[in-house]
Amino acid sequence: MELGLKLGRESGEPLSDGGKHYRSVVGILIYLTSTHPDIAYGVQIASQFMSAPRTGHLAAFHRILRYLKGTRELGMFLPSSGSLVLQAFSDSDYAGCVDTRRSTTGWCIRLGESFVSWRCKKQDRVSKSSTETEYRAMSDVASELVWLRRLLGDLGVDCALPLQLHVDKTSAIQIAANPVLHIRTKHIEVHLHYIRDLVRDGIHHIRGPDCQPSHQVFLG
Repeated sequence: MELGLKLGRESGEPLSDGGKHYRSVVGILIYLTSTHPDIAYGVQIASQFMSAPRTGHLAAFHRILRYLKGTRELGMFLPSSGSLVLQAFSDSDYAGCVDTRRSTTGWCIRLGESFVSWRCKKQDRVSKSSTETEYRAMSDVASELVWLRRLLGDLGVDCALPLQLHVDKTSAIQIAANPVLHIRTKHIEVHLHYIRDLVRDGIHHIRGPDCQPSHQVFLG
């Protein structure tokens, strides 16, 4: 997606075919995100307008196709590694959807030197602050980290604790470490207690922004 591009329901004119071709190819792109984390954000945006796509949505969609054409010789590299450490990197925008003002969560998880899981999705409710959006993203990826550790344990792979969770919002990190609930965070208590329990039990360790460039490209 073009940097800073904001799309809404009324971006451009209605498509002449009613969006039939658009819906067909976006469905293919959704499938491709299972091996292309680099297009996850753009496809997540494009898929929001499948019911009534317009020319503005089509232009953004064509940009994704051009990107895929230009990088068709590239792929994900899964190197061997003696250190099977689980690390997660999460981020979010704030009120990025121009129609609903809901925010978007993005995260990826690395096992050793290989990416094994990623996700980009619109959050299910409007957040009142950027800190809240980051905390919801943290809660989402924390659940995936716990599940992956249990799966690896069933396969005989022991992942050392605590699991590393990298977040670029200092205020969200401070909330996770603070045992006192504040009136301004009361509406996200479930997420708060879940993250705090994981930190308290030594399952997760939350770190500040030290993402490598490859992680930043995916997380936007």
